[in-house]
Amino acid sequence: MLKSSFLACAVATVASTNTTNANPFDGTSWYVNPSNMAEYDVSIATASGAVKVNLQGMKSTPSAYWIDVKSKIDDTSLRGMRGILADSAAKATPELVVFMHYDVPNRDCKAVASNGEICCTYKSNGQCDFTASGDCTNGLNEYKTEYVQPFVKALNDFPTVPVVVIVEPDSLPNLASNLDTPSCGNAATQNSYKTGIAYAIEQLSLTHATLYIDAAHGGWLGWDDNLQAFMKVLGPSGMNVDFSRVRGFAQNVANYQAVGTMCPWAPDTGTRNGYCLPSGGHSSAECCNDPCNLVSQWNPAVNEMNFAQSLVKASQQFLSWTPVNIIDTGRNGVVNARQDCANWCNPRGMGAGQLPTANTGSGMVDALFWLKTPGESDGCTQTVPDGSQCVRYDTMCGSSDSIGSRSGEPLAPEAGNWFDYQVKMLAENAVDTNWPGPVPPSPPVPSPQPPAPSPSPSGCPGGSLDACIDLCPAASFAACVKDCQKECDGTTLV
Repeated sequence: MLKSSFLACAVATVASTNTTNANPFDGTSWYVNPSNMAEYDVSIATASGAVKVNLQGMKSTPSAYWIDVKSKIDDTSLRGMRGILADSAAKATPELVVFMHYDVPNRDCKAVASNGEICCTYKSNGQCDFTASGDCTNGLNEYKTEYVQPFVKALNDFPTVPVVVIVEPDSLPNLASNLDTPSCGNAATQNSYKTGIAYAIEQLSLTHATLYIDAAHGGWLGWDDNLQAFMKVLGPSGMNVDFSRVRGFAQNVANYQAVGTMCPWAPDTGTRNGYCLPSGGHSSAECCNDPCNLVSQWNPAVNEMNFAQSLVKASQQFLSWTPVNIIDTGRNGVVNARQDCANWCNPRGMGAGQLPTANTGSGMVDALFWLKTPGESDGCTQTVPDGSQCVRYDTMCGSSDSIGSRSGEPLAPEAGNWFDYQVKMLAENAVDTNWPGPVPPSPPVPSPQPPAPSPSPSGCPGGSLDACIDLCPAASFAACVKDCQKECDGTTLV
């Protein structure tokens, strides 16, 4: 547990700053990270035509930042949490930063591609043993003391920066629908998610950040039995979450479901909206457009607006709470490209979706936002681009819809790494090209930074391209990235 003096300070802060009755995206400027912009520059350098124009627009579009390892929290570079917060705080008017809180023990029990660094039980190779028994005591202690508490402290150290935090994508939805998978049904994993995430929500709610709990997407929890199971996980008989300081749910995180339009509410059984179902008689309505053929499976959440409505109605009934949600639109611009909508790993033919906005047309949805940065891989092909074998290979990354599963397609890098082929595809198929204007260079982060690497015959500073870029100061970031490119992989940006 956190020390009482820390809690007292946090409570004093929240009393004056934390609120859940206002849309945090409304009326604020949104932060765009120069390190993300530099990743886009790598792809822009070899693009042309409409793809290049769209990449330049995507470069200036805000997106969330995934704090998916402990080391990112106290990192003062523009790839780290403290560096990003300091950069925003240094602006004349601090800009809204969106963070993904994502490092629970035995993370992503159903998706090998995004398994985390904290384990309930470690194998000899450092990976998680999802079959080991126990209650995850050691893993939870590591999570609380080395991830949650430093994360909370970083937020409290920058009280002027508006912040949104998305809590642990995929984990609680796995408890609602995937307990028949041994790695998710394992008692240690279940206790990790329930106890760890409840603790994270409790501690994060004592900061000035606005919280949204991940709720997967309509193609996962849209069935009424899955949705009610999710409510049970959160409710009095499960985690018993205190929702008084939680704004709502995050939907479609890192996924590809359509936003769509919201149907009238016409429940047939429980919290299921029968409007689009065969018994409802409205299959031709625009709001019932069904690119993933969910209605035939008696799932009315054919789009994320309909799913948002289902989340609100179910929460009111089972949790006595009315959430307001946000929807990830980073990569859902093409709604019918997949042969099977269950194929989530780097599907081909997709496009960047609607640009971030607080004008959603629904009081149930605060914002559309890019929660997964377009261009960051979902997971690696069995062989990664350097020719080695993927350590976290997930068979879903070899699906018939996944880039790299066809002859002639490029191999995909590890989850979270930049995927040039994919980002150019997303740019080519982007549906909203009303791009924001260019973002001016960010001012220097107000903390000491290492000197910029310069070309020299001695080799790559830091030992790798990523490490070299991490050494770059904000004041000369773009020039430094060019030097890193030249020294570390023999290319030069133009």
